[in-house]
Amino acid sequence: MRIAHIIVVHKNPAQLEKLIRAMYHPDFDFYIHLDKKIDIGSFEYLKEISQVYFINDRTVCNWGGFSIVEAIIKSIDEIQRTGIVYDFVNLMSGQDYPIKTVGEIYNFFNERLGYSFISYDSSRETQWWKEAEKRYKTFHFTDMDFKGKYVIQRIANKIIPNRKFPVSLNLYGGNKSCWWTVSFECALYLSAFFKANPKMINFLRLTWGCDEFIVATILMNSPYQDKIVNENYRYIDWSGGEAHPKIFTENDYTSLIESSMLFARKFDVDIDVKVMEQLDINVLAVKPD
Repeated sequence: MRIAHIIVVHKNPAQLEKLIRAMYHPDFDFYIHLDKKIDIGSFEYLKEISQVYFINDRTVCNWGGFSIVEAIIKSIDEIQRTGIVYDFVNLMSGQDYPIKTVGEIYNFFNERLGYSFISYDSSRETQWWKEAEKRYKTFHFTDMDFKGKYVIQRIANKIIPNRKFPVSLNLYGGNKSCWWTVSFECALYLSAFFKANPKMINFLRLTWGCDEFIVATILMNSPYQDKIVNENYRYIDWSGGEAHPKIFTENDYTSLIESSMLFARKFDVDIDVKVMEQLDINVLAVKPD
């Protein structure tokens, strides 16, 4: 059983190194997509770690933009071109961290070959969905770069009718949907679906936060639907009511180790590195530097 971990990163090479070392396993490969806005220089030393590869076709990633999804698809395509046949593709950010041992993570997926794990709201009546529909019904110029773009965006949304999704699909999504672990077959299907639907890509370029619904939507309308588990096994705390989940500190350590999840997010070494160090010592058995 072999897993390709795609890690989407925009800062903190030292934190990325901690993540790789905490997840290191002979059957795990790491494919790093570094935001194209970021100079790769401070990250290049990580290429010296075996089983670590950097995505060459990088994308400028903007929070909430379709560019995030584009980076993921490019990463899947580069993984496919290696010729290595994986069992799973696991999408992480550089601010994720395991909260179970690498052996437990390996065994979990090895016992569930052929399945995919992505979270979505089972009801369209949730608060997330009530707010999410405007993500695709109205125009969003997040990935554009011109002066006054948000003024033009407001004008467009006042005078142009609501947009309609260009492909006939039942929509699935939620605030945990953008991080997932899917079978290799699902990952290849996802890439192929985008390539076969250029109108959908053009539509998504003008949406906001489509990574929270488009992957779940495509896969839940696919032939693989019956092997998709509605759980991504990430511990994420949205209790703060902010646009971003809570950043974990030492105070969250007990909640993290008592969780049944495999991974957690978000962590930030510039805010609290001690919680990661506690996990290293007490849970993950990672040797200190």
